[in-house]
Amino acid sequence: MKNQIVIATSNVKKLTEIQSILDDMNLEIFPQSHFKIEAAEEPFHTFLENALIKARHASRLSKLPAIADDSGICVDALGGKPGVLSARFAGEPSSDQKNNEKLLKSLENESNRKAHYTCVIVFVKHEFDPEPIIAEGIWHGEILKSPRGSGGFGYDPLFLDHMTEKAVAELPLEIKNRISHRGQALHKLKLKLNQIYG
Repeated sequence: MKNQIVIATSNVKKLTEIQSILDDMNLEIFPQSHFKIEAAEEPFHTFLENALIKARHASRLSKLPAIADDSGICVDALGGKPGVLSARFAGEPSSDQKNNEKLLKSLENESNRKAHYTCVIVFVKHEFDPEPIIAEGIWHGEILKSPRGSGGFGYDPLFLDHMTEKAVAELPLEIKNRISHRGQALHKLKLKLNQIYG
């Protein structure tokens, strides 16, 4: 019988990325929407604290082990912003297009366009797990002056990957999953989960 885990996200594209990497494990993965779980509040200033609160929230309401990630883009010239506010950078209701437009406007007169994506993924066995598993990934690049490509989500059309010299939105999913911040963190998490569920 497969081990059941809830993923604390309502983002379908993020869920697809997570499922495709954990696909070959003996896991049955449910999105939190399967249990009609609303998104948790994310009141903190760090990716780690927000990921933890999301994982504990989903675990409490589903009574299952939970995986949650918090991720975003940190731009050097903006002092690390949008950071944990990446999804809501241009305000509510959140929209990738509005966020991208605001980011471009914020960097209009800026020559330093260095940026990195950060992802922190947390696994808890139960709501009060005192030893959450934590995995991190960082993906370095820079912000383009105009969007490129049609894949991905979030800031992918504006983020230039240094290794491939392509915008993330131009990369096939299997390459993105291998080199992205979330891909890195998930592969680290997978190694640790294999010790539990292997």
